[in-house]
Amino acid sequence: MPHPPASLPVTGLLLTGGGARAAYQIGVLESIADISLACAARAQPSPFAVITGTSAGAINAAALACGADDFDSTVRRMVDVWKNFHAGQVYRADSIGMLRTGASWLTLMSIGWVLARWRKLKPRSLLDNAPLLDLLQSMVPLEELHEHIARKRLRALAVTASSYSSGDHATFFEGADEIAPWKRSQRYGIRQHITHQHLLASSAIPFVFPAKALPVDGRNEYFGDGSMRQSAPVSAAIHLGANRIVVVGAGRMHEPPPDTAKAPPNQYPTLAQIAGHALSNIFLDALAVDVERVRRINHTIGLVPPEARAASGLRPIDLLVISPSERIDAIAAKHVNALPKPVRALLGGVGVTSDRSDIRGAALASYLLFEPAYTQELIALGRADTLRQREEVIRFFGWVDPCPPDLAAAGAGWAPRVERRRDPLRLR
Repeated sequence: MPHPPASLPVTGLLLTGGGARAAYQIGVLESIADISLACAARAQPSPFAVITGTSAGAINAAALACGADDFDSTVRRMVDVWKNFHAGQVYRADSIGMLRTGASWLTLMSIGWVLARWRKLKPRSLLDNAPLLDLLQSMVPLEELHEHIARKRLRALAVTASSYSSGDHATFFEGADEIAPWKRSQRYGIRQHITHQHLLASSAIPFVFPAKALPVDGRNEYFGDGSMRQSAPVSAAIHLGANRIVVVGAGRMHEPPPDTAKAPPNQYPTLAQIAGHALSNIFLDALAVDVERVRRINHTIGLVPPEARAASGLRPIDLLVISPSERIDAIAAKHVNALPKPVRALLGGVGVTSDRSDIRGAALASYLLFEPAYTQELIALGRADTLRQREEVIRFFGWVDPCPPDLAAAGAGWAPRVERRRDPLRLR
């Protein structure tokens, strides 16, 4: 289907990173599909013309883009995959796999780098994610992506990755001919055919999964998780032409203060707690900062006279931000025992326990828990957070609800992080 005229809104979707936490996004998408069906919103095969993703969100984004001709069926297939996930589909979770990767890391920690060099130990990552490539080849048929863009069913797909070689943050995109690459301080957008290697690079959690080589300007650079050094997560969708964007996070936008009463006094943090804190900084903080930046810009632009605003090149951007209403670390703490025994043993060596009250220790596990009990609970949370804002979703997309339900009672006492704002932004 052709792109809508310039006067009509171009809807974008941003799926952020977070490893197994990305199951939450599937629940959000499933609810959007359900609401779309209820409203008989069949004017387009997909509500999203621009799809962008980072890390595990890049994999979900690519899978969704490959089904741009049938949003509903594509979402249902993605739900089926995520509800039946097992860690072994993403990384080597068997004893031999742990010995080849995780045990080597623990050896480095215990005997030191000098002896490790003598023994020629050169592990590239904590885990071996070779099984993920097989999953991507069946779940993400990228040859269909090229067809959808050529037939203008989809305006653009973009995935982000961070270069260990140059230090820059890259957005690789495939899309309509009129979309131009961009360059900003330490970040850029580059047109390339998206491959499964791009998805592996974007989802290569630092230290956990190995970096991947991608071509840039005639040379190979090694890339890792796109959440690293991602200072402006929303900007890629804007560069690709979206003027209203659904942003789906993988963690609460503003975590509550820690309950110090439950924490043992003067206890030094475990490696798992430090790693979990570092990953939260990589995956969660940038989005919250970018949303706050949008709000500040919106407030500032609101003070500018309409004539001056029109001459400034600013344009309004609708944001619908959906992120978990519950702390995912706490959910993960309930499911640590679902991990395969070799993985539990490995994580136990750095301080991850099966104690449900050890929320900080479970933060690291929350990114690696590709197990059905955990992913199904996150999917259910994503559905609930979105359905409780059903009327807001309908207004955002401009759909018509033939029978608006009374959600006031259902929403009493519930405060999911779902927001809709109209925010003027420059191409960033």
